[in-house]
Amino acid sequence: MPELSFKVWRQFKSPLRVVVAFLWRSRELLVNKYRKLREDYDRTRREILKLTGQCAALEAAVRESTAQARRLECELEACRREAARTLPVDPPVGRHGYGVRMVELSTRLAQIVGFRSATNVMKIFFTWMGVEQRIPHPTTIRNWMQRLGVAVMKEPLEQADDWVWMADHSNQIGQEKILVVLAIRASQMPPPGTALRMADMRVLAVRPGKSWKREDVARVYDELAKIHGVPRQILSDGAVELRESAVVLKTQRTDCITLQDFKHKAANFLETALGQSPRFTDFTAEVGRTRAAIQQTELAHLTPPGLKTKARFMNLGTLLNWAQTVLWLLNHPEAKSHHGLIACRLESKLGWLRAFAEDLAVWNECQQVIERGLEFINTQGVFAGASGQLRAILTRGLNHSLSRDMAERLLVFVEAAESQVKKGERLPLSTEILESSFARYKQLEGQHAKGGFTSLVAAFAGLLLDPTPSTIKAKFSKTSNKDVKQWLQQHLDQTVTSKRLMTYREMRRATRPNTKRRTERATKTTTMS
Repeated sequence: MPELSFKVWRQFKSPLRVVVAFLWRSRELLVNKYRKLREDYDRTRREILKLTGQCAALEAAVRESTAQARRLECELEACRREAARTLPVDPPVGRHGYGVRMVELSTRLAQIVGFRSATNVMKIFFTWMGVEQRIPHPTTIRNWMQRLGVAVMKEPLEQADDWVWMADHSNQIGQEKILVVLAIRASQMPPPGTALRMADMRVLAVRPGKSWKREDVARVYDELAKIHGVPRQILSDGAVELRESAVVLKTQRTDCITLQDFKHKAANFLETALGQSPRFTDFTAEVGRTRAAIQQTELAHLTPPGLKTKARFMNLGTLLNWAQTVLWLLNHPEAKSHHGLIACRLESKLGWLRAFAEDLAVWNECQQVIERGLEFINTQGVFAGASGQLRAILTRGLNHSLSRDMAERLLVFVEAAESQVKKGERLPLSTEILESSFARYKQLEGQHAKGGFTSLVAAFAGLLLDPTPSTIKAKFSKTSNKDVKQWLQQHLDQTVTSKRLMTYREMRRATRPNTKRRTERATKTTTMS
């Protein structure tokens, strides 16, 4: 190997020192290059370690930011839930400590479910929401309704010449009746095809009284006319004292007209047609016997509805519908409704309806005529040309002379009302909205509806009111509890309930002292012995 290196060296032309110097310089260059690369490597490695640390720090920061974002989202959701459970600001008004929003909620609920139920509903709702809220007592809500009712009756109507009054009586046990007068402007009636709503009506008067003769009703009419003006129309159920008392108004306004409710007139026509019929008398007698015979048996679901003693011809539709349904069931033994029924039992208890099949067809057709006319009148009213439109509806598909006669009678009645209506005028011819207000009042009374009228009559007008916060503020600012007491003292005599309570209270007071003296005597006797 050295020999070979010598031979290779001998091939170089440069002197040995030059070659050595070259090689030494090359070595130095390589060492410097290596040193530089090593420094670059170390510097790069340090930067990589530094960047790696920064990346780790950034990753930790990202993780912390993500966790914080999640915590903030949870807190935000909790805040949203808490905000949802927080009631709107409702500063108290008056001395009772409740705001108008709570008064609005309470009275709206009371209009539908009653006072005690309104309190229970609010308790359930606020507990479910997790909100601590003071809830008004039922007597407090009753007081609010009374204040609203009296406030409504105290407010005068806007000046107009197209006001329509609806008047009717309602009675419970005892001698007292309530005269209620509602009002609506003819120009503000709902559009054709829409029935009246309670919110459309204004309550002018709620007057309890034991005697409602012509002069009594006329006095109320005259009082209302002095406050609100003479109306264009008075609509009633046709009672003599309500209809003829309007003479006092006609003397003040010549174009004041008196019309009768369509439904009551139709019921009168139906009573004339069926009331004296031996077949109808036999039918109702069989209905009564059947009701008593099957209401505690497996046929209880086929028990006929009870007929009201008063105004039964206004509610005949449900009974006729029952009869048609049971008759169809008798004639279709393959119906699923026969499942679980014994055919001979069904026939023995309800088979008598077969003998009235032809009569029921006639009676049902008469009832259909009334229902068609009532739907038209409730949604259209009476106007020029109403009888012509109604004729096309009532006379369609009639197959029996009795129903055709019923339709003609109703058309004559509508024509007579139409003749009193001015051109371009549309007036109501149905007091069903007034009947509905009586029904809502009885619902508010609950089980006390059979106990005679009480001070709750002051709240009657509040049942038809839309109790918005602004309305409540305005009404409460004008009517106080003192006004309610004055109204009750002025219009409500001693009620059946108050007389009953006074009697029981007097009995208890009279018997308690005697009981106490007997107890003292017995104690003394025991001590002496």
